[in-house]
Amino acid sequence: MRGGPGGLTWVPALERPDLLAPPVAEVLRGWEHAGAVRVAEIDPDLADTAALVEATGAPAHVMANCVVVVGRRGEVERVAACVVLASTRADVNGLVRRRLDARKASFLGHDAAVTGSGMEFGGITPVGLPRAWQVLVDVAVLDVEDAVIGSGLRRSKLALPGWLIAQLPGAEVSEGLGVPLPTPTP
Repeated sequence: MRGGPGGLTWVPALERPDLLAPPVAEVLRGWEHAGAVRVAEIDPDLADTAALVEATGAPAHVMANCVVVVGRRGEVERVAACVVLASTRADVNGLVRRRLDARKASFLGHDAAVTGSGMEFGGITPVGLPRAWQVLVDVAVLDVEDAVIGSGLRRSKLALPGWLIAQLPGAEVSEGLGVPLPTPTP
């Protein structure tokens, strides 16, 4: 099936479980909205948003990134996955830190993110994350008709209506989670 962002070939996600990380496939198999989720195979070198946009012409405004943040207060650590549009960055030291009730927040390390999520780095998605992790979704993501997110693997992407991301188990919509990227100075 052609169509969808970037001129990629999109098929119903559950028809290609080989393109889904195991925790992603597991959640989709039991999710009432799974029929609206599509998957497209990509070159793993294009897993990063900027590379995919440049190579395929996919519109940047439909790309959503999932970044994993850890917050600490004393000995207590809390993890949140933050879903923001690619045109923004997650407000890690403001909103995310406060939502995690943490004194300090930073990106979760590579090994901890991969081990904890059961997904490949560069493909981590809000679909299928551990229940103990908060899933924060920027309100702007909900307005994207066909949002493109990771599949849990670097070699594919998922597309689904943005509002459905907020319907994922444990997802919470947050106003102001995504803050505009700084404008480059000439």
